[in-house]
Amino acid sequence: MFLHSVNLGNLAFYVLMVFMATLGLWDVFFGFEENKCSMSYMFEYPEYQKIELPKKLAKRYPAYELYLYGEGSYAEEHKILPLTGIPVLFLPGNAGSYKQVRSIGSIALRKAEDIDFKYHFDFFSVNFNEELVALYGGSLQKQTKFVHECIKTILKLYKGQEFAPKSVTIIGHSMGGLVARALLTLKNFKQDLINLLVTQATPHIAPVMPLDRFITDFYMTVNNYWILNARDINLTTLSVAGGFRDYQVRSGLTFLPKLSHHTSALSVVSSAVPKTWVSTDHLSIVWCKQLQLTTVRAFFDLIDADTKQITENSKKKLSVLTHHFIRHPSKHFEENPAIISDLTGTSMWVPVKVSKWTYVAYNESDKIYFTFPLANHRKIYTHVYCQSTIRQGVDLSWKAELLPTIKSLTLRLQDYPSLSHLVVYVPSIHGIKQSVHILKFFNILSNTFNSLGLSSRKVVLNTSGLYYNIELLNFGQVIIILNTCFLYVLTEEITSIYKLHIPWSYEDSLTIAQAPSNTEISLKLHIAQPENDSHVALLKMYTSSDCRYEVTVKTSFSQILGQVVRFHGGALPAYVVSSILLAYGGQLYSLFSTGYCLEYATILDKEAKPYKVDPFVIMTKFLLGYKWFKELWDTLLLPELEAIFLTSQSMCFPLVSLILFLFGTCTAYWSGLLSSASVRLLSSLWLALKRPSELPKDIKIISPDLPFLTIVLIIVSWTTCGALAILLSYLYYVFKIVHLQASLTTFKNSQPVNPKHSRRSEKKSNHHKDSIAHHLRLSANDAEDSLRMHSTVINLLTWIVLLSMPSLIYWLKNLRYYFKLTPDPCKPLAFILIPTMAILGNTYTVSIKSSKLLKTASQFPLPLAVGVIAFGSTHLYRVPCFVIIPLLLHALCNFM
Repeated sequence: MFLHSVNLGNLAFYVLMVFMATLGLWDVFFGFEENKCSMSYMFEYPEYQKIELPKKLAKRYPAYELYLYGEGSYAEEHKILPLTGIPVLFLPGNAGSYKQVRSIGSIALRKAEDIDFKYHFDFFSVNFNEELVALYGGSLQKQTKFVHECIKTILKLYKGQEFAPKSVTIIGHSMGGLVARALLTLKNFKQDLINLLVTQATPHIAPVMPLDRFITDFYMTVNNYWILNARDINLTTLSVAGGFRDYQVRSGLTFLPKLSHHTSALSVVSSAVPKTWVSTDHLSIVWCKQLQLTTVRAFFDLIDADTKQITENSKKKLSVLTHHFIRHPSKHFEENPAIISDLTGTSMWVPVKVSKWTYVAYNESDKIYFTFPLANHRKIYTHVYCQSTIRQGVDLSWKAELLPTIKSLTLRLQDYPSLSHLVVYVPSIHGIKQSVHILKFFNILSNTFNSLGLSSRKVVLNTSGLYYNIELLNFGQVIIILNTCFLYVLTEEITSIYKLHIPWSYEDSLTIAQAPSNTEISLKLHIAQPENDSHVALLKMYTSSDCRYEVTVKTSFSQILGQVVRFHGGALPAYVVSSILLAYGGQLYSLFSTGYCLEYATILDKEAKPYKVDPFVIMTKFLLGYKWFKELWDTLLLPELEAIFLTSQSMCFPLVSLILFLFGTCTAYWSGLLSSASVRLLSSLWLALKRPSELPKDIKIISPDLPFLTIVLIIVSWTTCGALAILLSYLYYVFKIVHLQASLTTFKNSQPVNPKHSRRSEKKSNHHKDSIAHHLRLSANDAEDSLRMHSTVINLLTWIVLLSMPSLIYWLKNLRYYFKLTPDPCKPLAFILIPTMAILGNTYTVSIKSSKLLKTASQFPLPLAVGVIAFGSTHLYRVPCFVIIPLLLHALCNFM
């Protein structure tokens, strides 16, 4: 019945939308590099020693615990407290385990063994009972207060020691990083208790899915505090994102707000971290060996030799983190590096006058200095590039950059007008088979590509250089670059490195290719370019002079869809509900104007149009640019428009709302098909298990058991969990509709095929005034009409239930600790929705056709559909508030 109401053209459109959505979803969940992280292993059996907390604290937080990580002899020694190391506290995230600390804890222990425990770290971990704080924000404040108590408890374990710490280092994974930042908002918290904060895959900007107001309020409190008190916050913070492999938390959410007066914060994507250069998923970021090694190296470089604790020097902390996580010069960190070096000794000096020089050293035993006079080269060339494969020893300068297979240095000659010679120092390389040193003077060349549109462009790089730039103008969408290397002379396999450099954020990515080969590079952004930023994204090519490179640049439509899903997929439920509300309003108006209800699919095609919603949102956003309208808006206490919030986050892209609306309408169609099919299937099962039912002879809006059932469900909501009561009410409503469908099926099967009888019945049902006597009677046509309306209502209620499920899951998981969910985000909604659903379960179209309220009820869904997009696309917990209004009016139509 459902499919019959849709023409083939519309069906083809819905299939096309499914195909496009599938392309986008495929790019998000599968369109990334393979997992290149090495697994970190424990050398000895890991042990978790439970730290005894004060009785009052344990009673106040019965579900939370504090552990000390250890292995082997270290674990045995530290079972007898107090401790003597440097405290680090690990905070797990959503559904995270305290045992996730073992990877970084084990690596740090091995590092301490290498230096004979001159310094060592003590890793603590909090057990949050694997709470689902990304789904339910009501426990975030409780977790924050418990962490504060844990810090005080940890510091007491070092009391009386010679080098007792006064603060702790915190590593926060996912939501654990947000909890760590929230510590500063506590009234009695002293900022000096934290000396360093490292967050891994933490969504700092906004929640991934704002499913209740407690999450949003928590974020607002934390971010507003950090912004308003930025001048007073002296906490060095590092945020590390996982890149495109982490589809749970997109990297753009992990970047800390950039404030001109808060320079102690760094945000970086793991693919841009030197010596890591890999993308991590949401869980592997805590065990990725490359990243944990980098973190541990930074920790040991942060130790103050005098206090044997993490340094309190903010400048040094930022320098160390920059050295290890932003730009590594392939040298050990030095706080005050020597800029001028004495070139002395008995080493060999070799003058070189050519513009391009290559030197291959085979197990050399003597040091060699190669000198390059700059006077003549300055007249012809602007830059000099130097490359070396030696990864140990002294590098060329602190300005060198470490890359996966080489270290490189590019100097602009005009920046060094006083230098007369360039010296390349080749140390003795005993034990190394060979090293290759290449130096070339050149004029920097670059090609510029405009990435707007869907066009493709091919360029052959006519250069024998080692370094090449490709400028990507208007880089706001996805492009694919195909690099093809053709060898002039087939000698040996050559490695080329392609680096995407994004100047406005640390999200560079590297691609390594072996020549000759065809290399496909997908270039996508984690953060859109700020409006006032004029920098240009660059593709830096570290190439081979033995290759001729052909570069093809084109736009990828499928990956653009992937970016839409990645950035805006969380808003899809709002667009789905908006489309269903438009169809719902159309059905109510059809019932008011014609006396019968149209099929859901038919009315969805007719009413769910983007021009009914988007223009109002765009116009409102435009008017909010005027001061008088903004003042009026604030006077009415209206929330911030979602489009303005997205613009502030550089996420408001052209046509995104249209694409999401089309996806939402498509989802609304298929969800309607699914709900209709489910009702028919359940009714068939009902008829198979129970004897056939009859259509109700008398319509009673309030049945004898309805008040009792409503009161019971409200009590359930008050004493346990509002979402549980909503789910039970929803199941009761579905049961009533399934029973009606079964009754209608029985009635049709029992009736002989008689056209005259059918027309007579239809004529009778159309004269609704004659049908309304002292008791309303239900005909087969009225039942079919009612089922069409109920199909739409079930669709709406299904989305309300889905949006309320997270708090129910959280409550069930913590039922052994708390019988009543406090605070409960669904309780106010449940108090209204329970009686509304109870009445709607007994509502038939014949009982509301003559209602004076029906016209008004049919007019409300349109503005509410606009409201859902305007205020609920990034605050999903608001969506049920818009849905409950037309449902309540629908129910009231029975009495007015």
